[in-house]
Amino acid sequence: MCGRYAITSSPEAIRELLGYMDQPNFPKRYNVAPTQPIPIVRIADGRRRFALVRWGLIPSWVKDPRTFMLLINARGESLKEKPAFRAAIRHRRCLIPADGFYEWRQAGTHKQPYYIYLKSGGPFAFAGLWESWHGPNGEETESGAIVTTHANALLAPLHARMPVIVEPAAYDLWLDCQKVDADTASALIMPAREGLLAVHPVSIAVNRVTNDDARLIEPVAENSASIEAAAPQSPAATAAKKLKRAGRQGSLF
Repeated sequence: MCGRYAITSSPEAIRELLGYMDQPNFPKRYNVAPTQPIPIVRIADGRRRFALVRWGLIPSWVKDPRTFMLLINARGESLKEKPAFRAAIRHRRCLIPADGFYEWRQAGTHKQPYYIYLKSGGPFAFAGLWESWHGPNGEETESGAIVTTHANALLAPLHARMPVIVEPAAYDLWLDCQKVDADTASALIMPAREGLLAVHPVSIAVNRVTNDDARLIEPVAENSASIEAAAPQSPAATAAKKLKRAGRQGSLF
């Protein structure tokens, strides 16, 4: 699965990788969490375009999103059968830029978080799906989910599943919903090739969603509670906590 991830490359680097025409400016994020706005890249009018959607897919047929389960991941093996995803895999595929993601493994009395990233460094893209929900009073919410598959040999000791990473040569195949059908696109749903990724243990500070700085991806000793999860927080993290207390959701950008 994928429940937290990071976007630390510059907007220019991500734009160069994914080839969209827009020029958004956004800060680094080290602890992107469900329900927050996340960037996606999709095809619109025949071109790759950047957009922001809510992380947690809401199918178009949902009556009340407040009572619907949070779908942050989409199980790749059953996308064409599950009512929540079968329309999106055919018509609304997207790429979700990232620089790394987190997974947890039980280590004694606590769960040790790990950071997973490209061995070569730099950004990459998850396979994603997006949807547009329209409410009875004219509301509209665009949302998305990360597609998952079986873990590869590197990550299997941490978790049975992992997000699908689409390599650059296959971006068009995944994104082009007009020319590429769901069966063909689904061939890309596979574990990351061996040798692509690296992993190291990180601080349990990542467990707290309001923590969002470079400390979170720094390696720590194995099985270590490590870098003071309760250490002083950045101004951005403090602001996010205030928003949460006020009942509002902080923004990615």
